[in-house]
Amino acid sequence: MNVAGVGHDLAVNPVVEREGRAANGWVMLAVTILGWIVAVAGIVAGSILLNASHGDGGVTTIIGMVLLVIGIVLCVVMSAVSAGFFTLQPNEARVLVLFGEYRGTVRGEGFYWANPFYSRDLQPADQNEDDGESLTAMLTGKKKPAKVVNQQAVKAKISLRARTLNGPKLKVNDRNGSPIEIADVIVWRVTDTARAVFDVDHYEQFVGMQAETALRHVASRYAYDHNAETDAAAAGEITLRSNIAEVSEALRAELAERLAPAGITVDDARLTHLAYAPEIAQVMLRRQQAEAIIAARAKIVQGAVSMVEMALTELEKDGVVELDEERKAAMVSNLMVVLCGDNDAQPVVNTGTLYN
Repeated sequence: MNVAGVGHDLAVNPVVEREGRAANGWVMLAVTILGWIVAVAGIVAGSILLNASHGDGGVTTIIGMVLLVIGIVLCVVMSAVSAGFFTLQPNEARVLVLFGEYRGTVRGEGFYWANPFYSRDLQPADQNEDDGESLTAMLTGKKKPAKVVNQQAVKAKISLRARTLNGPKLKVNDRNGSPIEIADVIVWRVTDTARAVFDVDHYEQFVGMQAETALRHVASRYAYDHNAETDAAAAGEITLRSNIAEVSEALRAELAERLAPAGITVDDARLTHLAYAPEIAQVMLRRQQAEAIIAARAKIVQGAVSMVEMALTELEKDGVVELDEERKAAMVSNLMVVLCGDNDAQPVVNTGTLYN
């Protein structure tokens, strides 16, 4: 199945995740502490030497100035180095981006240190959407307010845990054109951090939009219920109401194909709500009631015929009474009325004969 507009070539130059390099945080913490000690010691020693020399311009003054400068420079360097520490919990990853260049992804829990200039926000928040009418606005002088489409920035630290998306109720048309209400729940996770961050804009919103599109597409492929007149004709037909497992698997496959270009894996997808739309719910309910009544009547008639046949066979076999064709017809009619009637039959005692 090829989904229009969505394929594995979603991005012109797709970015593939690769392993990033990060140093052990505890080792770098010890180095940072040592650097702060050296910096403070240099500042203190330089200040003492400058005070002792009284600014006479001798060797002591020069050494004091050098130590003071080294201490100040080390303070600045250690301040920058301290910003490179980060921690990762289980099922978390950090995307390393240096001045717009992707340098890899760090996976695995622990305490790490990386270049402090690595970006912490990979995509900015509150991006404005161009509605295609900017030229008209410039010509007419009427400026329209920008549409805010992204409310949260994408962080460099990404969760790899399974997430649940509980979709809203959607009104769609099934294969027969009947309006129905349908909703689903999706369990998904990020498996390729590079594609999730760089191949789509805000992958969480992308998952939500694709989930709605896939649900609408799957719902339009199947009928809500069987419309065949016989059970044999309806045996091979997959419907939304009767084949929940098959429909859920089709939805999961549809979502997996749509979300694969964004580095998203779908673990499960299930329908959580399925009903006719309110405008046709009463009509379809009466239709279902009529089908149930017809099926019940068919069972009753089938059972009544078998009971009448059995009664006539037993009477003839035991020789209890001899019945001609007219008496058999009357007996069959009476038994069918008694067995198929909705109300209890009122017995009538005939003291004569059928021929009087």
